[in-house]
Order: sequence, then structure tokens, then C-alpha cells
Amino acid sequence: MQKPVILLFGKNGQVGFELQRALSPFGLVHAFGRQDCDLTQLSQVREIMRQLRPDIIVNASAYTAVDKAESEPQIAYLINATLPSALAEEAASIGALLVHYSTDYVFDGTQPGWYVEDDISNPQSVYGTSKLAGENGIAATGCRNLIFRTSWVFGAHGGNFAKTILRLAKDRESLNVIADQYGAPTSAHLIADVTAQVIAQYWNEVNRESFPYGIYHLVAAGETTWYEYAKYVIAYAEKAGIELQLKSSAIEAIPSINYPLPAPRPSNSRLDSGKLRKTFNLTLPDWQQDMVHVLEKIITV
Repeated sequence: MQKPVILLFGKNGQVGFELQRALSPFGLVHAFGRQDCDLTQLSQVREIMRQLRPDIIVNASAYTAVDKAESEPQIAYLINATLPSALAEEAASIGALLVHYSTDYVFDGTQPGWYVEDDISNPQSVYGTSKLAGENGIAATGCRNLIFRTSWVFGAHGGNFAKTILRLAKDRESLNVIADQYGAPTSAHLIADVTAQVIAQYWNEVNRESFPYGIYHLVAAGETTWYEYAKYVIAYAEKAGIELQLKSSAIEAIPSINYPLPAPRPSNSRLDSGKLRKTFNLTLPDWQQDMVHVLEKIITV
């Protein structure tokens, strides 16, 4: 079967970096980063799509500065809502599949248990509201689309919580970390691999009209808090023989009320990935298992 032409936006982000690896063996990937295309210039983006006429568009670009978004909502909405809607319009016009990524921040985090895809969204921040607007904008075009909501993303490439904890641990002997927010750290590596597997199923589908498009939760299995997450990272580094000032036993648990930020975070970011697993016959690892191979890369850099 002929390989699909894949257009990837956001190639230099955590997920975009891993997508280049995961998608390259499967399709002819044209990857764009900020230096290649100004995503705030929608005419430029549309022109690229019309020239390449891709079979599949993967949008890994996003405005992810959660706190900064509160003071510059215009740019957050442009990248997180207006851009995906424009990509979806172009995808609809050429019959392409659009793959897009969203977030746990579309929920307010007050619901007990695990969120499923059709639970009521109620974002509490500009970031969350802009990401939800992106989801709705894509759906409104009627294009073929897959939207993967994920949470607590980390990777060997780019900045993230695990890297921040390891950096702070080199200089500090104590650290306070929030212990009343729950979720599942999910690696960019896993997100990219799952994306490639689902895209492969789409491309091999005889009747693409009946393909199960829509929103799916894509997170590693299990749950933890930022506090337990930090302890796990430091304990792993300790076992690996990394020299740190901070010991895992010196990390203190604090409530989120003691660490106020401009944008509120969901206290419950637990996403149920059952629909994804069942629909595409996938197995997702526990977050600890998912984290190990990435931590190996991070601590050897």
C-alpha cells in the first residue's frame, strides 16, 4: 500500500519531536516548526496545506504556557482554537484526517473518579477554555478527526516537571510539592507511538467512512500526585547513582492552596482511557513503567 503524506505541525515540542520518530517509518512526513512556519499567520499555514495536499495532518503545536495565557489570551486562542479550526477546514476540503491533541484542563477537576470523553467540560483557565474551543472548532467543520486528550506530558526532549525536579534537586536540600492534585504522567514517547498505531489502523481501513473518529483520552495507566511523582523521580535518580543534594525523603507534601498560581489547575486530572484501549485494541502501560525509559534518557544527558 502507498505510504500516506503526513503534515506535522509543532515538530520541536515534546510530542512533535517524538512524532517525527514514530511516523517516519509509516509515512512521508513533512514536519514544520516555528522556524519553518509562523502559525499565527493562518494564510501561510493554509498555503502549505494546499501545496502539499496531505493525507493526514497531525497538529502537535499548542500554546502551553498555562499561567502566561491568563495575561495574553489572544495568542492562546489563536494557537489553541483558531489555528486548529483552520486546519480542520482545510482537512475537510481535501478529505484528509486531522489528528489533534487536547488536555485534561477542559474539565474543572471537581468530579470524583475518572473522567470519560463525554463528561461535561468546564474549563477554569484561559488555557483550558482555548483548548476546548479548539476541540469544538474542529468538530464544527465535520472533517475526519481524532482528538487525543492527555495529561502531565513529559519527555526526554523539551521542558517538563521531571526535568525541573531533577534540576532543583542538584542545589536544594528540601522541596515542597503539591499533594492534592491527581493525574497520570504520560510520556510524549507513548503519545507518539499510540498516535502512529491509530493512524496505521485508519490508513489500512477499507471503509474510512465508518472509522471511529472523535475524542479519545490518551494517558498512561494508574494515578499519582505531583508529590508522589516528584518522589518517584528523585528515588529513581538516587538508585541510578546520580549525585543530588535533595533526598526523596526530604520532599514535603503541601496543599495546592499553599502554592497559588495565576491559572487554576484541576485537582482531579484522571482521564479514563478505556474507550481508546477498547476501540483500537491497545494496551497502555502504568505511568511508572512509561516513565522509566524516559528517565533513563534524561539522567544520562
